[in-house]
Amino acid sequence: MARIRQAAHNGCITELRSLSVEMSMPKLGAFTFVLHSHLPYARLAGMWPHGEEWVHEGLAETYLPLLSALDDLTRDGVDWHLTLGITPILAAQLGDPLIADHFIAYMGDRVKWADEDISRFRAEGADDLAHLAEHERDWHAATLATFRDRFGGDILGAFRTMQEAGNLEIATSAATHGFLPLLSRDSSIHGQLHTGAKASAAMFGTAPKAVWLPECAYRPAVTSTADGVTVRRPGIERFLAAEGLEVFFSETHTVEGGHQSGKASGKILGPYGGTHPLPVTPVEHEELEARGSTFRPYWVGDAPGQVAVLARNPRTGQQVWSASFGYPGEFAYREFHKKDAVSGMRYWRIGGRELDMGDKPLYDPARAAEQARNHAAHFTHLVEDELGRHHAYTGEFGVISAAYDTELFGHWWFEGVDWLKEVLRRLATSDTVELTTASRIVEQHPPDRVLKLEKSSWGNNGDFSTWSNPEVDWMWPLIHQAESRMEGLVERHPNASGNLKRLLNQTARELLLLQSSDWPFLVTTGQAKEYAVERFTGHLERFNRLAELGEQPSGMDPSGLGYLSEIEHLDNPFPLIDYRDWANRQGQDLGV
Repeated sequence: MARIRQAAHNGCITELRSLSVEMSMPKLGAFTFVLHSHLPYARLAGMWPHGEEWVHEGLAETYLPLLSALDDLTRDGVDWHLTLGITPILAAQLGDPLIADHFIAYMGDRVKWADEDISRFRAEGADDLAHLAEHERDWHAATLATFRDRFGGDILGAFRTMQEAGNLEIATSAATHGFLPLLSRDSSIHGQLHTGAKASAAMFGTAPKAVWLPECAYRPAVTSTADGVTVRRPGIERFLAAEGLEVFFSETHTVEGGHQSGKASGKILGPYGGTHPLPVTPVEHEELEARGSTFRPYWVGDAPGQVAVLARNPRTGQQVWSASFGYPGEFAYREFHKKDAVSGMRYWRIGGRELDMGDKPLYDPARAAEQARNHAAHFTHLVEDELGRHHAYTGEFGVISAAYDTELFGHWWFEGVDWLKEVLRRLATSDTVELTTASRIVEQHPPDRVLKLEKSSWGNNGDFSTWSNPEVDWMWPLIHQAESRMEGLVERHPNASGNLKRLLNQTARELLLLQSSDWPFLVTTGQAKEYAVERFTGHLERFNRLAELGEQPSGMDPSGLGYLSEIEHLDNPFPLIDYRDWANRQGQDLGV
């Protein structure tokens, strides 16, 4: 062990590897990528610059390239493992035949535009640009062929097959990515999570075990007073436990700022075959002050032994996200922000940190590919080094959860999917790192401590201010009124059938869509403020109109039924939705 510690102190991962093999040691730690895939509901809700083309771009630039990369690894015999969060509202759109048809047209347009660029550049004598336009045309044509031929247009089926093979774990989320801590009624938190988990199970063939909390937003148990009545509202983890979800993910500071509130005592067989601790035992005061670590999972305070948290590892996160030294800023990589004035294609590279857009040099695909391989080797070394040092200093098996938005890879960082593929290939054969998935970490290396977490998110300042501020505070009373109104509809119609059940289910859909965290986010950041306000108010108007129909004692007349059919066509996710999930549950024991 002394030689291991000295090797870690010297920063020599090669020596750590050789010593590990020489001493027949097991792996020093586990690693999983956690990719969070989400786009708001945009089906039939505009095209460019805001709307359904968000989904088309995601398909073309991220989801299809990622699928191809993972399929390539499987065909090469690589034992890769990855945790991939796909929000239920995104999955609903990826499986929608209408969006698939629109995507094929979208890709056909881009093949045509690149062809036109080739002719234009050749006529101008710009041979270098013409070659890059050929590269763009071929890339788009190949991606379209991948969609049609390699995966038969069935994106969800392809991901499901990878999960069934044991390589991929698909994490769920709240149905429409609602910002759970700011919802006023427990029925809404339950409705978001239960609808999401049920939809994920139906689309991917198995009940999810991992969940990405929207915006990594967490709050512990709180007390709430309304109409003179004070009730205890459970921590978010209690709602997760009720759905059989056993692990969620948090930003670094959520865990590092948490306090240990107990140690696990004894173990029982868990619901998925893993081991889980029995109820916690008291600890000394100094242990209560101990900070959490991103190198281990913890049981979370309001559901000990049932729900664990994994925090994002800061060093691996910064290496990708950092504006000053993150990989995507490499000068050889393709510039995202500069587009051809005619076709909108990207033919330039970053070139330099302070370069004006007009001074960007032309892109070199071969040079960028080589740099992606170099960065993959560097990241692999970084993961091995992090786990090696942790093991050397603590003697413990460590875990690393490297969490990113999936859309970073391919869309924002064009070479990112190739980088990810090469990292998985390298880590799959690492002597010191166990490449795995999130729920396997919890099941195979279960927590032995309970952590009390404070409220947090991965937004600005690590708090809720991105979604709760003077720019968007007008939204929340309207959401809260709709939440209470939905509970009233369930109380009024506890067992509806026929057209009334259709109406109430659609009302619940509109409530879910109204609650999407994307609307306040887009307003606060200014990325698509007018569009977000329009979408928010549109879903609010639909909700209120449907609720009014549900509150009429005489039921729906023909015009009301026609309106319902119109809205069902526009907003059709979650065919298994059940309006009764929004029954009042404020202050009730969740029974888990």
